[in-house]
Amino acid sequence: MTPPPWSWQEETWRSKVNHVRAGRSMKPAKWKNGARCAVALSFDSDHETNELRDGGKSIGRMSQGQYGNRQGVPRILNALAKHNAKATFFVPAVAAMLYPDEQRRVVAEGHEVGIHGWIHELNSTLPYETERDLMFRAADMLERITGTRPVGMRTPSWDFSPDTLRIERELGLLYDSSLMADDDPYELIEKGEPTGIVELPVEWIRDDAVYFNMHRFNGLRPHTPPTAVFDIFFREFERAYEEGGLFLLTMHPHVTGYRSRIWILEKLLEEITRRSDVWIATHAEIAAYVKAECPK
Repeated sequence: MTPPPWSWQEETWRSKVNHVRAGRSMKPAKWKNGARCAVALSFDSDHETNELRDGGKSIGRMSQGQYGNRQGVPRILNALAKHNAKATFFVPAVAAMLYPDEQRRVVAEGHEVGIHGWIHELNSTLPYETERDLMFRAADMLERITGTRPVGMRTPSWDFSPDTLRIERELGLLYDSSLMADDDPYELIEKGEPTGIVELPVEWIRDDAVYFNMHRFNGLRPHTPPTAVFDIFFREFERAYEEGGLFLLTMHPHVTGYRSRIWILEKLLEEITRRSDVWIATHAEIAAYVKAECPK
């Protein structure tokens, strides 16, 4: 039986805290082309895998995932194209296999496709060997479909196991985008050792699903109007701009792709691109830039 946390020796709780930590800041002194701040827009194209990972029992929820492909991604790509903005799409391998043409269009239009698990599994429930196998297979599948080897990962549901960083290092990834220790890029530390992997931090505040999730049987009901969500996101951007930092936003095609919600993205892009000193780029471009600007 595992002893309760209040009985742990200091060595025990320190080892847990220090397993994966934020290291040195990788916020550059200046952004590319003299931009005041960087904007990283990301879209987690989960589609049907949100339901499949739990056993795939609800046809209705899988149809909601299909909406992400039929309406969500096209609307998002059209909004990005209108403002010449590049973004990153994190795609579970199973979703990529269901919709290979979608991923090819994403890449053809200059966007990035990153690793997002195999079937949107929860990493923390898996043994190392299984998690490693799924991540390597996911990387191979995305490369096969898009023709480009992914260089970054966002763990499904931002669920980061004690083995995830080890596996990312074995994959040779440039960056991760699953953790929350800062607003701006930083280097990941594993057991006190700098890894060279750039963390592009996420936060639930900057995630559309928090405000709009709906589940009939879990009592989840959307309660935040699109105007309020836009206000939160735009306030986050404005402070990032003021501080000369990074604004990273996470959205989902099956959440934001609806007629009343795509306005949030369109309005954000309109407001952000009014400023000539903002660099909108893929996660891979931003990670590569900060790594070059912030050498060891």
